Amino acid sequence: LTALIQRLSVFLSLFVLGAGSVFAADGGDEHGHDLLPLHAEEVFNLGPISITNSMIMVWIVAAVLIFVAQAATRNMKLVPSGLQNFVEWLVESLFNFFSGIMGEHLAKRTFWFLGTVFILILFSNWFGLIPGVGTIGFELQGAGVVTEGAHRDTFRPFFRGANADVNLTMAMAGTFFILWFYWSFTEIGVKNFFLHIFAPKGEFKGVMLGFMVALFLMVGLIEMLSIAVRPIALTFRLFGNIYAGENMLETLMHQVPDFLQ
Repeated sequence: LTALIQRLSVFLSLFVLGAGSVFAADGGDEHGHDLLPLHAEEVFNLGPISITNSMIMVWIVAAVLIFVAQAATRNMKLVPSGLQNFVEWLVESLFNFFSGIMGEHLAKRTFWFLGTVFILILFSNWFGLIPGVGTIGFELQGAGVVTEGAHRDTFRPFFRGANADVNLTMAMAGTFFILWFYWSFTEIGVKNFFLHIFAPKGEFKGVMLGFMVALFLMVGLIEMLSIAVRPIALTFRLFGNIYAGENMLETLMHQVPDFLQ
């Protein structure tokens, strides 16, 4: 259990660079920056590297989780209490959940990734609800700043919900896609992997065998297409949910009269 928790804390660092600038779009309406832009906004630069508000947010979440994991495992006790007890309960509950779905063997192989991603996504979403996220920032000044019209946007928040950036969700979905193939091939082999997708299920003879081979070949092609689009589906499912939620919160916030804010 100690090894699992420590591997969780190390693995969190793989996603701290998940936000970038793959997608960009204008945000805002006639009231100014009332709508969350589709793209994460740049806060500052480190040389050629653009640091966005979503990157800062995921760094904070990762740092907190790593600190908690390290603090909980610094002085391990046989009878856990306090922070160690909470972390062990969280890890054990997640492991039992995955074991009930895929079996203990596969849960042990995949938990270092699936458990970490679950915890990172969960706490990133919770941190996005903290007052100040999206509302604390600075006013843009200088050339290129649009101060009038429908696309007026002079405010730059320091923090943005981590999963409201499609780059982070894409990084997690792409990593899972690669690992899924690795786990599948190493568990059942490449041959059995494709037989599972294309081979007829059951015993058939004669004309029926030929018919079922053709049928399962078409079903297998559909399944391969389904596998190919899963990274896209996973990317935009999480991003769409969180981005829509962020926009709803920001829209509701602007329904409050100015003198009450």
